[in-house]
Amino acid sequence: MTDPAIDVKHLCKSFHGRRVVDDVSLTVGRGEIYGFLGPNGSGKTTSIRLMCGLLTPDKGSGTCLGFDILQESASIKRRVGYMTQRFSFWEDLTIRENLEFVARLYEMDRRRETVDLAIENLGLQGRANQLAGSLSGGWKQRLALAACMLHKPELLLLDEPTAGVDPTARRDYWEELHKLAAQGISVLVSTHYMDEAERCHKLAYIAYGKLLATGTAQEIVASQKLFTLAVRGDGLAALAARLEAMPEVAQTVMFGTALHVSGTDESALQGAVNGTSSGYEVTPVETGLEDVFIYMMNHSRDNFGARP
Repeated sequence: MTDPAIDVKHLCKSFHGRRVVDDVSLTVGRGEIYGFLGPNGSGKTTSIRLMCGLLTPDKGSGTCLGFDILQESASIKRRVGYMTQRFSFWEDLTIRENLEFVARLYEMDRRRETVDLAIENLGLQGRANQLAGSLSGGWKQRLALAACMLHKPELLLLDEPTAGVDPTARRDYWEELHKLAAQGISVLVSTHYMDEAERCHKLAYIAYGKLLATGTAQEIVASQKLFTLAVRGDGLAALAARLEAMPEVAQTVMFGTALHVSGTDESALQGAVNGTSSGYEVTPVETGLEDVFIYMMNHSRDNFGARP
């Protein structure tokens, strides 16, 4: 199919007088992994739910998987797999029992065959009879993904799916997501991990309900027009405090043994840092996605109490 998986325009949503999604428009292609970044409480989860007909917007329109998000939400829900932040399966049931229960909820035919295939596809064979409550975080997430995929959805909604999962399990999880995307399944995923964000085909940065930037990781970095210098030496905390007081410096961020200093005017930044950093090693570095993420977060205005 060539039509977008999601095509929404001007979505707005308010709760208790606070606008949590404010004029969001977005298009997601089939087979794309689309990442959502933003501070806690920025409207990421609400935006994802609105785009897929799981919540009704106060304003706006659009389609998801070819269905109208306002009029055909029931048809959308049957074609979507949704995975929440919190592990929400039955810990006193085994992996197989959990999947069989979910298959019954979907009233699926050939349930045993479907569950067997899901267990095989996600490498759960050796743990199929293990209680879900005894699984590590990574295996719990595999179980949750297997359950999401039972009814063969065209779209996956993943809300910070690897929070609290170790790096190896996170890497394996993302390998599975890319395999699914290669099969034409679209994925919307919210994350705070920069390495995960860079593995998405495209990204959206949302802050306090507003969509501030979209595109590939490279496009979002370029859009902010930040220049960054890495400073190394002793006493970096005191140096950061001095630099942050200078108008030429947009931000300072510690990265291990280096202090990243960023600004929007390259020559002014160089002059400010060189004039303050005598005795330090100063080198230009490529501005990273994390530099930009922190910059956009620091320059976003909280909309708490903003009226619709």
